[in-house]
Amino acid sequence: MAGKTVTRADLSEAVYHQVGLSRTESAALVETVLSEICGCLAGGETVKLSSFGSFVVRSKGKRVGRNPKTGVEVAIEPRQVMVFKPSNVLKAKINGQALNGLDKHDDDD
Repeated sequence: MAGKTVTRADLSEAVYHQVGLSRTESAALVETVLSEICGCLAGGETVKLSSFGSFVVRSKGKRVGRNPKTGVEVAIEPRQVMVFKPSNVLKAKINGQALNGLDKHDDDD
């Protein structure tokens, strides 16, 4: 299922057309929003966007992994990973379903 990839430029262009800011202002706005999200996640905060979903930073502990080609065990160091949990609103939209009584703000996943 290969679809179109949406880029920063695409987002900026959408802001330009839908909000009416200049192209420069639209690009700056998109950059500011993405930068703020990145900064919050880097600081270990959860970012929740209503009717969209939540970006959460989780800690993964040290573990032993295996090279699938050679079978050799290797130590995988502890690290932080970012996960995205879509809201019920987004899940329904992706699946082309109605929300059946859920208000657009009832997405406390």
